[in-house]
Amino acid sequence: MLKTMIRAAAITTLVAAGSLAVAPAALAQDTAQSGDMPMVGGAAMDPQKTIVENASAADNLTTLVAAVKAAGLAEPLSGDGPFTVFAPTNAAFEKLPAGTVDELLKPENKDKLASILTYHVVPAAATSSAAMQMIKDEGGAHTATTVEGSPITLKMDGENLVIIDESGNGAVVTQADVMQSNGVVHVIDTVLMPKM
Repeated sequence: MLKTMIRAAAITTLVAAGSLAVAPAALAQDTAQSGDMPMVGGAAMDPQKTIVENASAADNLTTLVAAVKAAGLAEPLSGDGPFTVFAPTNAAFEKLPAGTVDELLKPENKDKLASILTYHVVPAAATSSAAMQMIKDEGGAHTATTVEGSPITLKMDGENLVIIDESGNGAVVTQADVMQSNGVVHVIDTVLMPKM
């Protein structure tokens, strides 16, 4: 069901208001121009590899990768996309109350974990410059619907791109525009939470 939802969301036309949208041609152009590969967690991020392949190599994304696998999302997030993923680091997961991650990784909490993870995914590909332009065009805030179905709000805090969840908590993009074969990853410092 979740796999179908992600695939269906990814092929939906995203030109309506409230969606992050960058044309696939622009994504390919950005990828082709990124001659050198950015480093995330000590690993080179190959723009010819998928989000899951690259994240699996990053030392600072091991908790995220374990959660993606536990939620059964590795295969869908390896699909064609395009996806924009706001990827919380291990340190971001460590900010959660003690025991939260262990609880979420239990098989009986698979659906809840999947909801939290898909709340970090927008079914489109948007670079930080595209996101910042949308924020500017919309008077200081841009709302995007996640694959989970709930909205996130993008704002600027000085020069920082910030993602606000439904509870009003913010995550700062600490590394932007890590291009992948099926989208783009923006590394963030806080786990976003949908209302549940």
